Amino acid sequence: MPSDAVKNTSVENLLIIPATTDLSSADINLMANEKRSFMLHDALHQPDIDSLALDYILIDCPPSLNILTVNAMIASDAVVVPLQSEFFALEGLSQLMLTIRDIRQTAKPSLRIEGVVLTMYDKRNNLCQQVEADARGNLGDLVFETVIPRNVRLSEAPSFALPIIDYDPASKGSHAYHALAKEIIDRERTPKNRRAS
Repeated sequence: MPSDAVKNTSVENLLIIPATTDLSSADINLMANEKRSFMLHDALHQPDIDSLALDYILIDCPPSLNILTVNAMIASDAVVVPLQSEFFALEGLSQLMLTIRDIRQTAKPSLRIEGVVLTMYDKRNNLCQQVEADARGNLGDLVFETVIPRNVRLSEAPSFALPIIDYDPASKGSHAYHALAKEIIDRERTPKNRRAS
């Protein structure tokens, strides 16, 4: 049962289901299954998940458009797209938008893009500023106001197996993620004709 994989964390009311190395062969193992794109959707709609009384389920996806990512999108109501502040990331974003369009047309018409968040942002870097200008120019309100800075403390936190809010709550990275969470919640509360299409 899915709830058997749930683990408590040091953060109050935050539960996780950690990945394992078994996922590395998931693409191959799922290929023969007719419902391969709906496996996660079906797992998250089992009654024992309802018993956890979750407000949000966040699914962290690999940076590739494989069967796991497709599963996550079909299981989701909305997508938050991290956009690294580098030139080639914009090309990847275009491919992701096409994939989301395909999933809407074939499997999940209600899937929406909640927003795009700029990550690894360095305001002193001209390229970062150009990527931001291009993203905001092309996507408008879809781009979150909050940007996640390039920050040493953010890079260090995973090596200590801690979220940034525990590892260094006073860091710029921690403040940025707090601001992003608030912005996402504010968007949820004021749906303004759903920005994304």
